[in-house]
Amino acid sequence: MQKIALITDSTCGLPQKYIQKYNVKTLNLSIIYKDKEYIDGIDITAEKVYEKLKEEIPTTSMPSIESANILVEKLIEDGYTHAICLPISSGLSGTINTFRLCASQYEDKIQCFVFDTKILSLGVGMLVIETGKMIEEGKSFQYICEQVPILRSKMSMYFTVDTLEYLIKGGRIGRVSGVLGELLSLKPIITMGEDGRYITHSKVRGSKQAINKLLKLGNEFLENGKCKIAIVTGTMHEEAKKLKQVFKEHPNTTFLEIGILTPVLGIHSGPQLIGLVVMKE
Repeated sequence: MQKIALITDSTCGLPQKYIQKYNVKTLNLSIIYKDKEYIDGIDITAEKVYEKLKEEIPTTSMPSIESANILVEKLIEDGYTHAICLPISSGLSGTINTFRLCASQYEDKIQCFVFDTKILSLGVGMLVIETGKMIEEGKSFQYICEQVPILRSKMSMYFTVDTLEYLIKGGRIGRVSGVLGELLSLKPIITMGEDGRYITHSKVRGSKQAINKLLKLGNEFLENGKCKIAIVTGTMHEEAKKLKQVFKEHPNTTFLEIGILTPVLGIHSGPQLIGLVVMKE
């Protein structure tokens, strides 16, 4: 009989209720300051990281292979025969390499499916939820492995940031185009490319228009059929609530959740980010 584990990393931003409901195992990334190292989401809060950004922008690191080995060895000890691994996009982090290396070391003891989500935050989180449902329903490992890419193909993610400063510093966008955007008050609507990296979907002038664009994008999906919606932010809580209220009233919204941008992601994007994830049914 198959016993399937579900593994992700700490950047997925899933509310704790889903982590518990679907027994999700998590590998944590690290946040590194000059004088101390913290574990993402464990011993430092998102709020604390964002408060300290003006003093110091820390670096981040992917989960260690040691931590991955410990996790998988515990799964084997607990009788798991298979594992579905859903990390952050390979285009944004090398975390998937930790998953792959660990899986290769234990392939004679547990069969692992490591999927490149090519998305981040609650985009990964929504895939985790849907995978958790299939495991709960008793679907086979092979069936789930076939369904995960199909589910991902139905997903889109868009986000905007109040300042381009952090994306420029992190090398996520060109310095020249970033500076020009700041000078002209242009706000990019960013989405995910086929390689799992950021690409610009469109540009608008000012924060208000950026929020309106996210609303428009979400409603366009909903007008074409039933969708699951997730909203993610670092510190733009009021804006996130407004988006949620609008989508809540649409009859084609079948799932709606707000998630917090985890510190590791907020360091690279800046905390004033608001994003939208849509999964078509």
